[in-house]
Amino acid sequence: MQDETVNSDTIEQQISNLEKGVLELRVAVEKLSGDAYLGALGNWTPRDVVAHLVGWNRFTAQGAKQLLEGELPFYEADPGEDYSRVNARLVAEYASEDRVELLAELDKAAGELAELLRSLSEEQWRGGTGVLAEGEEMTIRQNVDWLIEDHHHHGEQIRDLSKGGG
Repeated sequence: MQDETVNSDTIEQQISNLEKGVLELRVAVEKLSGDAYLGALGNWTPRDVVAHLVGWNRFTAQGAKQLLEGELPFYEADPGEDYSRVNARLVAEYASEDRVELLAELDKAAGELAELLRSLSEEQWRGGTGVLAEGEEMTIRQNVDWLIEDHHHHGEQIRDLSKGGG
């Protein structure tokens, strides 16, 4: 799947899109050799990508709760360029090199986010929060769609790596 813009129409569709993105990433990671899993993929390794997404699934759920309270998500306070500070924290926090363990954590974190989404009303999910980031009002729907796009983007990167002999 090429990088795409995800626009979920319903909460259940968004959860399905999240599950598909996680599955695509999981399949791509499972196909890698051990060396490729811990080898270079730009500035990261595929292991780092999985750690990054484990954390972002959890951070997005936490951020959604903050948005419901009319608060800016904590990760927006000092993210660094292209969220470099946040991402470095996540790669360090989820430090396991065990592929099975880290993929299980990815599934668990995505499940936690899906559970939170199911607890929301359509209005909470879709509606404006009054919270601005870079001059635009944040919504839970949009934040989760961006996360899903990130799953697809990284899944494609890893699939490309495996095609190159990984």
